[in-house]
Amino acid sequence: MTEVTVYLTRWCPFCTRALALLDSKQAEYTAIDVDADPALRQEMMQRSGRRTVPQIFIGETHVGGCDDLFALEQQGKLDTLINA
Repeated sequence: MTEVTVYLTRWCPFCTRALALLDSKQAEYTAIDVDADPALRQEMMQRSGRRTVPQIFIGETHVGGCDDLFALEQQGKLDTLINA
């Protein structure tokens, strides 16, 4: 399985939805809470070019946010990325 990294905050409903989808796929992921550490938020912004959470990376590919993750699922592409 490809490494999945999710930058998030614990109170964000979109983050919760994204993690639920990844859990349903039995994908292993690293959750990085950017709320607790400004340096981690800065890292997220550098990697993604975005300020909002979640920001999801599958391998080195920046997927985007929750809606982008669900769009990949609807297109049938999420499993391929996760299982590459």
